[in-house]
Amino acid sequence: MPNAIIGLIGGMSWKSSAEYYRLINEGVRDRLGGLHSARCLMWSFNFADIEALQRADRWSEAAALMVDAAQRLERAGADFLVIATNTMHIAAPQIEAAVKLPLLHIADPTAERIKAAGLRRVGLLGTAFTMEQDFYRGRLVKQHGLDMLVPDDADRATVHRIIYEELVQGKIVDASREAYRQVIERLIARGAEAIILGCTEIMLLVGEQDSAVPLYDTTGLHAQAAVERALGA
Repeated sequence: MPNAIIGLIGGMSWKSSAEYYRLINEGVRDRLGGLHSARCLMWSFNFADIEALQRADRWSEAAALMVDAAQRLERAGADFLVIATNTMHIAAPQIEAAVKLPLLHIADPTAERIKAAGLRRVGLLGTAFTMEQDFYRGRLVKQHGLDMLVPDDADRATVHRIIYEELVQGKIVDASREAYRQVIERLIARGAEAIILGCTEIMLLVGEQDSAVPLYDTTGLHAQAAVERALGA
């Protein structure tokens, strides 16, 4: 699918969507050189609408909005879809059932990179929804054979709060970086050989220097996989 049009479902949050746009266009430029950039379309949500449905546990309504966005991108001419967030992959089955376009699932390129490194026991950071529900962890376990660890109750609450109260609003707080470092350390103490940054904003806060084991940034890996698919790799 050379020079395919990427359909991005974004705005969850716009901070991470901006990173997707930057990474995808830089990736195409690096591959093709010169003035090349990506052919892409983006439907960007008002994240307040999505967050309200998440908080109210109204997932079927949130999924209906995601399906509508996917259908808009399909009608606009996208060749495949990228959901620019981890949590709303909860709606991936509904989207795949509603459109003919292939969906590049965010968990798959991350899992493939982890397996290629010979790692199996992995810690997961993300929203409480991503860490606790089966739509994400289950895919990593059942389809990729990874052994997943999540933080304990208190640490999950801390990770979730920092995402919604700070990162999605563009706030980078040193004390929160230290809190994430401690959560990572506790996962490593339980045997984690690597850590998945399973929220597309976490890479704004922590990097390789904050962990004694490899960090797998789902944003960067997902964007890279989108570039490879768009260019027919």
